[in-house]
Amino acid sequence: MGLRFRPVEATFYDQFTEQANHLVTGAKILAEMLADGADHQAVAQRMRDAEHAADETTHAIIRKVNSTFITPFDREDIYALASGLDDVMDHMDEVVDMILLYEVRHMPAEVSGQVELLQRCADLTAAAMPNLRSMQSLEEYWIEINRLENAGDKNHRRILANIFSGELKTIEVLKLKDIVESLEDAIDAFESVANTVEQIAVKES
Repeated sequence: MGLRFRPVEATFYDQFTEQANHLVTGAKILAEMLADGADHQAVAQRMRDAEHAADETTHAIIRKVNSTFITPFDREDIYALASGLDDVMDHMDEVVDMILLYEVRHMPAEVSGQVELLQRCADLTAAAMPNLRSMQSLEEYWIEINRLENAGDKNHRRILANIFSGELKTIEVLKLKDIVESLEDAIDAFESVANTVEQIAVKES
């Protein structure tokens, strides 16, 4: 019977967990940006700091994969997962930045529901990353992320219907549309991450 040698390099698992934990922080900061009376300047600065920290982790993963002879799974999948997690953070940072730059003080109530979905996706993703080591208990993760993404799609349509109801000024409509589209992009990016995890798990099974 032939022996299958498993890679001993475990740093990647810790780095992906670290990267996902940045998303938990980012989603929390985004929720704070929507709170009544929030100091938008201060919250936006914290988000920039969090996004910078996430970037550093992403760069560390890329440096590691480029300097490691044997990786725990395909290099292309490592790049895809690192890039996908980075995309989520970028979209959340974009939302916070637009709220600041557009000077938006009041958001449709349904937006809070989208942010809650993002927070749930972030928590699930952070919990799932350590399981890459054993490739166990991951199916529940990508199934639930897919369910949350579908819920996000429905919320997104409701928010757009509200924005375009005719009750808001055109300039406010344009501002809010940009923000909710970026929120939708963030939720979609979580689904992309979950799809990458599924591909990795199938290859490694």
